[in-house]
Amino acid sequence: MPTIRIAIPADRDAILRLTERLGDFPVPPWRTATEIARADHPILLAALREPGAGHLLLVAEAEGRLLGFLFAAERADYFTGERVAHVEDLALDPGAEGKGLARGLMEAAERWARERGCRRVTLNVWAQNERAIGLYRRLGYQPETVHYLKELAP
Repeated sequence: MPTIRIAIPADRDAILRLTERLGDFPVPPWRTATEIARADHPILLAALREPGAGHLLLVAEAEGRLLGFLFAAERADYFTGERVAHVEDLALDPGAEGKGLARGLMEAAERWARERGCRRVTLNVWAQNERAIGLYRRLGYQPETVHYLKELAP
């Protein structure tokens, strides 16, 4: 039976390895899976070094093996300034998909948000990441904004 718990420094290598899953979808041609995977390494490492009230780093494990992680942080809503919980990262080992771990991690993040007085949980998802979009829709999340990008010729 998998367990969800707060991450500890000993989880570092497994968490960083799982960030490879953050770019495991058809990435846009102007991005690489590697840059997506490594972009949040600094905030994840900081969360491991300095656990704090303003962020949450959870892991899911079974039989001593780390199967997934979720990182969330408090942010101010752009429009209202209200404090919200923002899910920065959610990644699972491919063999752990479809077993309810992502749902469990998200529910734990939602409990954390409620305990902190947040009325909302936000997140960003790549438009091409249909697997993640399906999960978030099943959990009741709705799209709010769409981020556009245009490559400019040099």
